[in-house]
Amino acid sequence: MKKSELNNLASGKIALVHDHLAQLGGAEKVLQALAEMYPSAPIYTLLYKKSNIDKFFRDIDIKASYIQKLPWGVKKYQWYLPMMPSAIESLNLSEYDTVISSASSFAKGVITNPHACHICYCHTPTRYLWHYSNQYINELKVPKIAKEIITFYISRVRQWDFSAAQRVDHFIANSRATQLRIEKYYHRKSAIIHPPVDTHKFKISENLKNYFLTGGRLTPYKRLDLTIMAFNKLNLPLKIFGDGPDFFRLKKIAGDNIEFVGRVSEKEKIDLLSNCQAFIHPQEEDFGIAAVEAMASGRPVIAYEKGGARETVIDGETGILFGEQNWEDLADAVLSYLYQKKYSFNPYAIKAHAQKFSSERFKREINLYVDIMKKTKI
Repeated sequence: MKKSELNNLASGKIALVHDHLAQLGGAEKVLQALAEMYPSAPIYTLLYKKSNIDKFFRDIDIKASYIQKLPWGVKKYQWYLPMMPSAIESLNLSEYDTVISSASSFAKGVITNPHACHICYCHTPTRYLWHYSNQYINELKVPKIAKEIITFYISRVRQWDFSAAQRVDHFIANSRATQLRIEKYYHRKSAIIHPPVDTHKFKISENLKNYFLTGGRLTPYKRLDLTIMAFNKLNLPLKIFGDGPDFFRLKKIAGDNIEFVGRVSEKEKIDLLSNCQAFIHPQEEDFGIAAVEAMASGRPVIAYEKGGARETVIDGETGILFGEQNWEDLADAVLSYLYQKKYSFNPYAIKAHAQKFSSERFKREINLYVDIMKKTKI
């Protein structure tokens, strides 16, 4: 998109809203693309960690809620979860006629003026309040009485979350899986616009190396434990990039054939993806940007056949989908990749498929959608 076009998009009173900017992930890449489209728009958020966001949001006016100034409000922001609904509602957006929220939890709950058009780009209905609620509570390492208190509190916040979703004028879902959840939990319709992926950054390697790859933020729902179990049994080389709360548990169960490379730079990630045999994607994601990045590198993806993978991975053409989320099915898929002659992946065809999810496509679709919805707002 040309600079002049971006400037045109920035006209008018537009504000962006995001849950928080304490870490960088797929949702923040969406926000970055929106900020590039609307460079004059401020970003409203619950809190931000300056050292984490300077690289991508340095020249943008960021307005945080009162949580930012509370003791440990940034470093231990999870402590203030009970205050987040009121904190997001306290943000003053009365001067804006268009508000675009990027939400996987609280951002959709902002209060706009009656004439404003509020468009929510929804990454998922709040995971720990809805489809992941029981698992989230079970994974908490707290006493039983604390879990009972948290269960009660989550029930209350779930009511707020539903109510907040009714304030949104128009929802955009990042995938069909998310669209179905929005309809189920919020009783709202939504359009689908897939997230932006910088597909042009990734390259095809002519000299593949002898390892498989997986990674991202190391959290339990990513189910990297299944990948480790499968590769322990197969005794095949596996590299895992990224860091997160599940790191030590995963490290403990991994065999000598598995290497944890930790946090990597963008250049290191590009090299890892382009040189791997295949990318392993064992989790159910709302979309799954890392899988698309692997395909943009010309590498096939071995993915669990649920969630966003159904929309991004073409079985037998850009990867292999396995049906049951267990290490046995994953191991079978890896062996099929290695030894079944019916799979002959063309890296250039895989990359061409990944281009359908480019950042340029995202910006075009968002621009068109916002223009249409602003005109329909009375």
